[in-house]
Amino acid sequence: MNKYVKYGIIGVAVVGILMATVYFLKQNSTPVELYKTETAARKDIVNRVIVTGKVIPEDEINIKPQISGIIDKIILEEGVRVNAGDLIAVIKVVPNEQSLNQAAGRVNNARLALGNAKIEYDRNKALFDKGVISNQEFNNLKLTYDQAEQELKNAQADYQIIQKGSAGGSASANTNIRATVSGTILEIPVKEGDQVIQSNNFNDGTTIATIADMSKMIFEGEVDEAEVGKLAVGMPLEISLGALDQQKFEAKLKFIAPKGVEEEGAVQFKIEGDLALTDTTSYVRAGYSANASIVLDEKKDVLTIKEALLQFDKDTEKPYVEVEVSENNFERKDLELGVSDGIDVEVVSGIDEDAKIKVWNKLEKKTDE
Repeated sequence: MNKYVKYGIIGVAVVGILMATVYFLKQNSTPVELYKTETAARKDIVNRVIVTGKVIPEDEINIKPQISGIIDKIILEEGVRVNAGDLIAVIKVVPNEQSLNQAAGRVNNARLALGNAKIEYDRNKALFDKGVISNQEFNNLKLTYDQAEQELKNAQADYQIIQKGSAGGSASANTNIRATVSGTILEIPVKEGDQVIQSNNFNDGTTIATIADMSKMIFEGEVDEAEVGKLAVGMPLEISLGALDQQKFEAKLKFIAPKGVEEEGAVQFKIEGDLALTDTTSYVRAGYSANASIVLDEKKDVLTIKEALLQFDKDTEKPYVEVEVSENNFERKDLELGVSDGIDVEVVSGIDEDAKIKVWNKLEKKTDE
Protein backbone atom coordinates (compact mmCIF):
# COMPACT_ATOMS: atom_id res chain seq x y z
CA MET A 1 0.00 0.00 0.00
CA ASN A 2 1.53 3.35 -1.05
CA LYS A 3 1.55 6.38 1.22
CA TYR A 4 -1.17 8.19 -0.78
CA VAL A 5 -3.67 5.44 -0.25
CA LYS A 6 -2.69 5.32 3.43
CA TYR A 7 -3.15 9.07 3.85
CA GLY A 8 -6.50 8.84 2.06
CA ILE A 9 -7.81 6.22 4.50
CA ILE A 10 -6.63 8.30 7.48
CA GLY A 11 -8.35 11.39 6.03
CA VAL A 12 -11.66 9.57 5.60
CA ALA A 13 -11.44 8.29 9.19
CA VAL A 14 -10.75 11.79 10.54
CA VAL A 15 -13.68 13.24 8.61
CA GLY A 16 -15.96 10.47 9.94
CA ILE A 17 -14.86 11.17 13.52
CA LEU A 18 -15.52 14.90 13.08
CA MET A 19 -18.98 14.28 11.63
CA ALA A 20 -19.86 11.91 14.48
CA THR A 21 -18.66 14.48 17.03
CA VAL A 22 -20.73 17.23 15.42
CA TYR A 23 -23.87 14.98 15.40
CA PHE A 24 -23.37 14.03 19.04
CA LEU A 25 -22.94 17.67 20.12
CA LYS A 26 -26.01 18.66 18.13
CA GLN A 27 -28.12 15.94 19.75
CA ASN A 28 -26.98 16.94 23.24
CA SER A 29 -27.83 20.57 22.56
CA THR A 30 -31.56 19.64 22.04
CA PRO A 31 -33.57 19.96 25.29
CA VAL A 32 -34.81 16.63 26.64
CA GLU A 33 -38.50 16.50 27.69
CA LEU A 34 -38.43 15.30 31.27
CA TYR A 35 -42.16 15.81 32.05
CA LYS A 36 -45.39 15.34 30.20
CA THR A 37 -48.12 17.95 30.50
CA GLU A 38 -51.91 17.87 30.50
CA THR A 39 -54.54 20.57 30.22
CA ALA A 40 -57.72 21.23 32.16
CA ALA A 41 -61.11 20.35 30.66
CA ARG A 42 -64.71 21.35 31.17
CA LYS A 43 -67.03 18.53 32.20
CA ASP A 44 -69.74 17.49 34.66
CA ILE A 45 -68.62 16.41 38.13
CA VAL A 46 -70.79 14.10 40.24
CA ASN A 47 -69.73 13.22 43.78
CA ARG A 48 -71.50 10.03 44.76
CA VAL A 49 -71.19 7.29 47.34
CA ILE A 50 -71.79 3.61 46.52
CA VAL A 51 -73.47 1.53 49.22
CA THR A 52 -73.59 -2.27 49.08
CA GLY A 53 -76.55 -4.12 50.50
CA LYS A 54 -79.56 -6.19 49.49
CA VAL A 55 -83.21 -5.88 48.52
CA ILE A 56 -85.72 -7.31 50.98
CA PRO A 57 -89.49 -7.04 51.57
CA GLU A 58 -90.52 -4.16 53.81
CA ASP A 59 -92.37 -6.56 56.13
CA GLU A 60 -91.96 -10.30 56.60
CA ILE A 61 -94.57 -12.11 58.69
CA ASN A 62 -93.73 -15.39 60.43
CA ILE A 63 -96.68 -17.76 60.77
CA LYS A 64 -96.49 -19.79 64.00
CA PRO A 65 -98.81 -22.47 65.46
CA GLN A 66 -101.05 -21.96 68.48
CA ILE A 67 -100.72 -25.59 69.47
CA SER A 68 -97.87 -28.10 69.60
CA GLY A 69 -97.93 -31.21 67.45
CA ILE A 70 -96.65 -32.78 64.22
CA ILE A 71 -97.02 -31.39 60.69
CA ASP A 72 -99.66 -33.65 59.17
CA LYS A 73 -99.96 -31.98 55.76
CA ILE A 74 -98.51 -28.99 53.93
CA ILE A 75 -101.08 -27.54 51.53
CA LEU A 76 -99.15 -24.77 49.73
CA GLU A 77 -95.62 -24.29 48.37
CA GLU A 78 -93.00 -21.56 48.53
CA GLY A 79 -93.53 -18.80 45.97
CA VAL A 80 -97.34 -19.12 45.96
CA ARG A 81 -99.36 -15.94 46.46
CA VAL A 82 -101.90 -16.24 49.28
CA ASN A 83 -104.73 -14.20 50.77
CA ALA A 84 -105.35 -13.74 54.46
CA GLY A 85 -107.14 -16.84 55.75
CA ASP A 86 -105.79 -19.31 53.16
CA LEU A 87 -104.91 -22.71 54.62
CA ILE A 88 -101.16 -23.38 54.55
CA ALA A 89 -100.71 -26.53 56.65
CA VAL A 90 -102.46 -28.86 59.06
CA ILE A 91 -101.08 -30.02 62.41
CA LYS A 92 -101.83 -33.39 63.99
CA VAL A 93 -102.05 -33.04 67.74
CA VAL A 94 -100.00 -35.35 69.91
CA PRO A 95 -101.59 -34.78 73.33
CA ASN A 96 -99.62 -34.77 76.54
CA GLU A 97 -100.63 -37.88 78.45
CA GLN A 98 -100.72 -36.13 81.81
CA SER A 99 -102.75 -33.18 80.52
CA LEU A 100 -105.15 -35.53 78.75
CA ASN A 101 -105.64 -37.58 81.92
CA GLN A 102 -106.29 -34.44 83.98
CA ALA A 103 -108.82 -33.21 81.43
CA ALA A 104 -110.62 -36.58 81.45
CA GLY A 105 -110.76 -36.46 85.24
CA ARG A 106 -112.25 -32.98 85.14
CA VAL A 107 -114.97 -34.21 82.76
CA ASN A 108 -115.86 -37.05 85.12
CA ASN A 109 -115.98 -34.72 88.13
CA ALA A 110 -118.17 -32.28 86.23
CA ARG A 111 -120.49 -35.11 85.20
CA LEU A 112 -120.85 -36.28 88.84
CA ALA A 113 -121.49 -32.72 90.03
CA LEU A 114 -124.14 -32.27 87.35
CA GLY A 115 -125.86 -35.54 88.34
CA ASN A 116 -126.03 -34.46 91.95
CA ALA A 117 -127.28 -30.98 91.01
CA LYS A 118 -129.98 -32.51 88.82
CA ILE A 119 -131.26 -34.72 91.65
CA GLU A 120 -131.53 -31.69 93.94
CA TYR A 121 -133.17 -29.63 91.22
CA ASP A 122 -135.81 -32.30 90.39
CA ARG A 123 -136.67 -32.88 94.06
CA ASN A 124 -137.02 -29.18 94.88
CA LYS A 125 -138.96 -28.44 91.70
CA ALA A 126 -141.70 -30.77 92.88
CA LEU A 127 -141.75 -28.98 96.22
CA PHE A 128 -141.81 -25.60 94.52
CA ASP A 129 -144.75 -26.65 92.38
CA LYS A 130 -146.63 -27.51 95.60
CA GLY A 131 -145.70 -24.18 97.16
CA VAL A 132 -143.57 -25.74 99.89
CA ILE A 133 -140.39 -23.72 99.14
CA SER A 134 -139.99 -20.11 98.19
CA ASN A 135 -139.26 -18.79 94.73
CA GLN A 136 -135.83 -17.46 95.80
CA GLU A 137 -134.74 -20.80 97.19
CA PHE A 138 -135.77 -22.58 94.02
CA ASN A 139 -133.96 -20.05 91.83
CA ASN A 140 -130.72 -20.66 93.75
CA LEU A 141 -131.04 -24.39 93.18
CA LYS A 142 -131.74 -23.85 89.47
CA LEU A 143 -128.63 -21.63 89.21
CA THR A 144 -126.50 -24.35 90.79
CA TYR A 145 -127.90 -26.88 88.32
CA ASP A 146 -127.24 -24.61 85.29
CA GLN A 147 -123.67 -23.91 86.47
CA ALA A 148 -122.97 -27.64 86.85
CA GLU A 149 -124.30 -28.24 83.34
CA GLN A 150 -122.07 -25.47 81.92
CA GLU A 151 -119.03 -26.76 83.78
CA LEU A 152 -119.48 -30.17 82.16
CA LYS A 153 -119.61 -28.56 78.69
CA ASN A 154 -116.45 -26.58 79.43
CA ALA A 155 -114.61 -29.66 80.68
CA GLN A 156 -115.62 -31.65 77.60
CA ALA A 157 -114.48 -28.83 75.30
CA ASP A 158 -111.10 -28.60 77.04
CA TYR A 159 -110.71 -32.35 76.74
CA GLN A 160 -111.39 -32.18 72.97
CA ILE A 161 -108.94 -29.31 72.54
CA ILE A 162 -106.18 -31.26 74.26
CA GLN A 163 -107.01 -34.43 72.38
CA LYS A 164 -107.80 -33.06 68.89
CA GLY A 165 -106.70 -29.44 68.90
CA SER A 166 -110.20 -28.01 68.54
CA ALA A 167 -113.57 -28.08 70.24
CA GLY A 168 -116.46 -29.45 68.26
CA GLY A 169 -114.70 -29.25 64.85
CA SER A 170 -114.50 -25.45 64.80
CA ALA A 171 -113.59 -23.93 61.43
CA SER A 172 -110.86 -21.88 63.16
CA ALA A 173 -109.27 -24.94 64.72
CA ASN A 174 -105.76 -24.44 66.10
CA THR A 175 -104.63 -27.38 63.99
CA ASN A 176 -105.27 -25.40 60.79
CA ILE A 177 -102.37 -23.06 60.03
CA ARG A 178 -103.68 -20.15 57.95
CA ALA A 179 -102.14 -17.06 56.39
CA THR A 180 -102.63 -14.02 58.60
CA VAL A 181 -101.85 -11.52 55.79
CA SER A 182 -101.95 -11.45 52.01
CA GLY A 183 -98.67 -11.81 50.15
CA THR A 184 -96.20 -14.36 48.78
CA ILE A 185 -94.89 -17.34 50.72
CA LEU A 186 -91.14 -16.77 50.89
CA GLU A 187 -90.23 -19.83 52.89
CA ILE A 188 -91.69 -22.94 54.49
CA PRO A 189 -88.88 -24.15 56.76
CA VAL A 190 -90.71 -27.28 57.94
CA LYS A 191 -91.79 -30.47 56.22
CA GLU A 192 -94.44 -33.08 56.85
CA GLY A 193 -93.62 -35.10 59.95
CA ASP A 194 -91.71 -32.31 61.71
CA GLN A 195 -92.63 -31.60 65.30
CA VAL A 196 -93.63 -27.99 66.01
CA ILE A 197 -93.99 -25.98 69.23
CA GLN A 198 -96.79 -23.53 69.90
CA SER A 199 -96.20 -19.82 70.33
CA ASN A 200 -96.69 -18.65 73.91
CA ASN A 201 -95.35 -16.21 76.50
CA PHE A 202 -92.24 -18.30 77.05
CA ASN A 203 -91.47 -19.52 73.54
CA ASP A 204 -91.55 -17.88 70.10
CA GLY A 205 -92.75 -21.14 68.64
CA THR A 206 -91.80 -22.90 65.41
CA THR A 207 -92.14 -20.89 62.19
CA ILE A 208 -94.41 -22.72 59.76
CA ALA A 209 -94.15 -20.17 56.92
CA THR A 210 -92.86 -16.68 56.14
CA ILE A 211 -95.09 -14.36 54.11
CA ALA A 212 -94.27 -10.96 52.60
CA ASP A 213 -95.82 -8.45 50.21
CA MET A 214 -93.37 -8.51 47.27
CA SER A 215 -94.77 -5.27 45.85
CA LYS A 216 -93.29 -3.35 48.79
CA MET A 217 -89.52 -3.82 48.66
CA ILE A 218 -86.76 -1.83 50.33
CA PHE A 219 -83.02 -1.50 49.87
CA GLU A 220 -81.03 -2.21 53.05
CA GLY A 221 -77.33 -1.41 53.24
CA GLU A 222 -74.56 -0.08 55.46
CA VAL A 223 -72.67 3.22 55.17
CA ASP A 224 -69.27 4.00 56.66
CA GLU A 225 -69.15 6.69 59.34
CA ALA A 226 -67.05 8.88 57.02
CA GLU A 227 -69.99 9.15 54.61
CA VAL A 228 -73.08 8.95 56.82
CA GLY A 229 -72.83 12.61 57.84
CA LYS A 230 -73.35 13.63 54.21
CA LEU A 231 -76.66 11.74 53.89
CA ALA A 232 -80.15 13.04 54.57
CA VAL A 233 -83.57 11.37 54.57
CA GLY A 234 -85.30 11.93 51.23
CA MET A 235 -82.18 11.70 49.05
CA PRO A 236 -82.73 9.81 45.76
CA LEU A 237 -81.04 6.44 45.31
CA GLU A 238 -80.23 4.57 42.11
CA ILE A 239 -80.36 0.84 42.77
CA SER A 240 -78.62 -1.74 40.61
CA LEU A 241 -79.15 -5.44 41.26
CA GLY A 242 -76.56 -8.12 40.65
CA ALA A 243 -79.18 -10.42 39.14
CA LEU A 244 -80.70 -7.72 36.88
CA ASP A 245 -77.65 -5.83 35.69
CA GLN A 246 -79.45 -4.28 32.72
CA GLN A 247 -82.07 -2.55 34.83
CA LYS A 248 -81.87 0.35 37.30
CA PHE A 249 -84.39 1.07 40.03
CA GLU A 250 -85.23 4.33 41.71
CA ALA A 251 -85.55 4.58 45.47
CA LYS A 252 -85.72 7.22 48.17
CA LEU A 253 -83.71 7.20 51.39
CA LYS A 254 -86.16 6.82 54.28
CA PHE A 255 -84.05 5.73 57.27
CA ILE A 256 -80.56 6.32 58.65
CA ALA A 257 -79.66 4.40 61.80
CA PRO A 258 -79.00 6.67 64.80
CA LYS A 259 -76.47 4.17 66.14
CA GLY A 260 -73.59 2.53 64.31
CA VAL A 261 -72.22 -0.98 64.65
CA GLU A 262 -68.50 -1.68 64.65
CA GLU A 263 -67.45 -4.22 62.02
CA GLU A 264 -63.80 -5.13 61.51
CA GLY A 265 -62.61 -1.88 63.06
CA ALA A 266 -64.98 0.40 61.10
CA VAL A 267 -68.30 1.80 62.32
CA GLN A 268 -71.18 1.10 59.93
CA PHE A 269 -74.65 2.69 59.92
CA LYS A 270 -77.68 0.91 58.47
CA ILE A 271 -79.75 2.77 55.87
CA GLU A 272 -83.03 1.88 54.15
CA GLY A 273 -84.70 3.15 51.00
CA ASP A 274 -88.13 2.48 49.48
CA LEU A 275 -87.82 0.78 46.09
CA ALA A 276 -90.11 2.12 43.34
CA LEU A 277 -91.65 -0.90 41.57
CA THR A 278 -94.15 -0.78 38.71
CA ASP A 279 -96.18 -3.32 36.75
CA THR A 280 -93.48 -3.33 34.05
CA THR A 281 -90.66 -3.92 36.54
CA SER A 282 -88.84 -7.24 36.34
CA TYR A 283 -89.69 -9.62 39.16
CA VAL A 284 -87.50 -8.72 42.13
CA ARG A 285 -86.80 -11.58 44.52
CA ALA A 286 -86.13 -11.13 48.21
CA GLY A 287 -82.45 -11.18 49.10
CA TYR A 288 -81.00 -9.95 45.78
CA SER A 289 -77.61 -8.31 46.34
CA ALA A 290 -77.69 -4.65 45.34
CA ASN A 291 -75.66 -1.45 45.10
CA ALA A 292 -77.15 1.96 45.82
CA SER A 293 -75.64 5.05 44.21
CA ILE A 294 -76.29 8.21 46.23
CA VAL A 295 -75.47 11.60 44.67
CA LEU A 296 -73.94 13.86 47.34
CA ASP A 297 -73.08 16.82 45.08
CA GLU A 298 -73.16 17.62 41.37
CA LYS A 299 -71.73 20.39 39.17
CA LYS A 300 -72.42 20.93 35.46
CA ASP A 301 -69.85 22.12 32.88
CA VAL A 302 -67.08 23.17 35.27
CA LEU A 303 -63.30 23.42 34.83
CA THR A 304 -61.68 20.19 36.01
CA ILE A 305 -58.31 18.49 36.23
CA LYS A 306 -57.31 14.98 37.20
CA GLU A 307 -56.67 14.53 40.92
CA ALA A 308 -53.37 12.79 40.04
CA LEU A 309 -51.99 16.16 38.91
CA LEU A 310 -52.44 17.72 42.36
CA GLN A 311 -49.60 18.35 44.78
CA PHE A 312 -49.93 19.51 48.37
CA ASP A 313 -47.82 21.96 50.31
CA LYS A 314 -45.91 20.21 53.11
CA ASP A 315 -46.60 22.99 55.59
CA THR A 316 -50.08 24.27 54.73
CA GLU A 317 -51.38 21.12 52.96
CA LYS A 318 -53.00 23.41 50.39
CA PRO A 319 -53.29 22.05 46.83
CA TYR A 320 -51.27 23.37 43.91
CA VAL A 321 -50.04 22.38 40.46
CA GLU A 322 -47.02 23.29 38.40
CA VAL A 323 -47.76 25.03 35.11
CA GLU A 324 -45.33 25.20 32.18
CA VAL A 325 -44.19 28.79 31.46
CA SER A 326 -41.51 27.83 28.95
CA GLU A 327 -39.96 24.64 27.61
CA ASN A 328 -39.22 22.40 30.62
CA ASN A 329 -39.71 25.36 32.95
CA PHE A 330 -42.63 25.19 35.41
CA GLU A 331 -44.19 27.59 37.89
CA ARG A 332 -46.28 26.78 40.97
CA LYS A 333 -49.96 27.77 40.93
CA ASP A 334 -52.08 27.52 44.09
CA LEU A 335 -55.60 26.22 43.50
CA GLU A 336 -59.04 26.51 45.05
CA LEU A 337 -60.88 23.23 44.55
CA GLY A 338 -64.55 22.29 44.49
CA VAL A 339 -66.42 19.02 43.97
CA SER A 340 -64.49 15.79 43.36
CA ASP A 341 -65.63 12.41 42.09
CA GLY A 342 -62.41 10.64 43.07
CA ILE A 343 -60.88 10.91 39.59
CA ASP A 344 -61.49 14.48 38.48
CA VAL A 345 -61.80 17.57 40.69
CA GLU A 346 -63.36 20.97 40.04
CA VAL A 347 -60.95 23.92 39.85
CA VAL A 348 -62.65 27.02 41.24
CA SER A 349 -59.64 29.32 40.70
CA GLY A 350 -55.88 29.26 40.11
CA ILE A 351 -55.51 28.25 36.44
CA ASP A 352 -57.30 28.62 33.12
CA GLU A 353 -58.18 26.12 30.41
CA ASP A 354 -54.98 26.73 28.42
CA ALA A 355 -52.59 25.94 31.29
CA LYS A 356 -50.18 23.05 30.66
CA ILE A 357 -49.92 21.16 33.93
CA LYS A 358 -46.94 19.03 34.85
CA VAL A 359 -47.59 15.29 35.15
CA TRP A 360 -45.63 13.85 38.02
CA ASN A 361 -44.46 10.79 36.09
CA LYS A 362 -40.87 11.53 35.16
CA LEU A 363 -39.64 10.22 31.81
CA GLU A 364 -36.26 8.54 32.02
CA LYS A 365 -33.55 9.57 29.58
CA LYS A 366 -32.61 6.81 27.12
CA THR A 367 -29.04 5.60 27.44
CA ASP A 368 -27.01 3.40 25.11
CA GLU A 369 -26.06 0.08 26.52
